[in-house]
Amino acid sequence: MSDHHTYKKVEMVGSSKNSIEEAIENALAECHKTIKNMDWFEVTETRGHIVEGSVGHYQVTLKIGFRIENS
Repeated sequence: MSDHHTYKKVEMVGSSKNSIEEAIENALAECHKTIKNMDWFEVTETRGHIVEGSVGHYQVTLKIGFRIENS
């Protein structure tokens, strides 16, 4: 194992009809299916879709950081 770590970030957009938090969880769950070693996320955008004057669904853009394996 090396004495340093190298990371990469990917951008994902999660959505939910219920909440911003659930939109974040949905994005992380999908990302977890294919990306190992996820370490952190940062929310870069929050927005929503309006339907008949109410929130139709929430959208949250995340940058998800993960460690490159064996680094």
